[in-house]
Amino acid sequence: MAEPKTSTVEVNGFSCRIWTAGSGPKLGFLAGFGGLPKWIPFLDALAKERTVIVPSLPGFPGGERGHSVLDSHLDWLLATRQILEAAGLAGADLAGSSVGGSLAAEVAALWPQMVQRLALIAPFGLFDENDPATDPWAQRPGDVPSLFCADPANWEALKAAPEGQNSPEWPIEQVRAGEAAARIFWPLGNTKLEKRLPLISAPTLLLWGADDKIMPRGYADKFAAGISGKTEIKIIPGAGHLAELDKPNEVATAILGWMPG
Repeated sequence: MAEPKTSTVEVNGFSCRIWTAGSGPKLGFLAGFGGLPKWIPFLDALAKERTVIVPSLPGFPGGERGHSVLDSHLDWLLATRQILEAAGLAGADLAGSSVGGSLAAEVAALWPQMVQRLALIAPFGLFDENDPATDPWAQRPGDVPSLFCADPANWEALKAAPEGQNSPEWPIEQVRAGEAAARIFWPLGNTKLEKRLPLISAPTLLLWGADDKIMPRGYADKFAAGISGKTEIKIIPGAGHLAELDKPNEVATAILGWMPG
């Protein structure tokens, strides 16, 4: 995998990492649960056709402790917009996974001019008591890899410290990411996003892993029914909740097809 260019922007007094790779029209990506401690093959696949820009959200890997000053859902939405603007993504295509997908949808709803086309991979934000999502914060650590990925080895590879690195900050950063997600989505990932879905006019691709153990498949239909813009649902066989980890090429191909450069 190629090494991306790394830069930073400051939001609320904390640094947020920005990765950039590839060439062509800009495509932003907001990472899923746990964030991105390292560059992944999915981003390389996107970068073959687009300039891929990957901002780190506050508190997630690359986002320092920026989550510690975000006390409300509105704080998170404003910080996300600020990061996207600072990363040069205003008006660009935007993709997001899981928790990042929910924030991408919120930005598209509240600031339509910020997002041209949208791709969401099993986003958080909705809750149906008749078809409840799985609570990721109520799991035993040993169960987490198979909960997020159809192949647990893909989660473990993302979270494994780089070879030769023995920094105590690495595991702390991973724990902090779960804490940051909890500040936005606990309990049960429910932010009542359904109230704002009709404000989304951007053409939206909804991607779901066929083996998603976090967000039930029916939630794809709920998103599609709520969004006012054109929508399409694509199911990725052999993929779990973080489909971009299990099937990087298939997910990237679907997104690039929805957002041709």
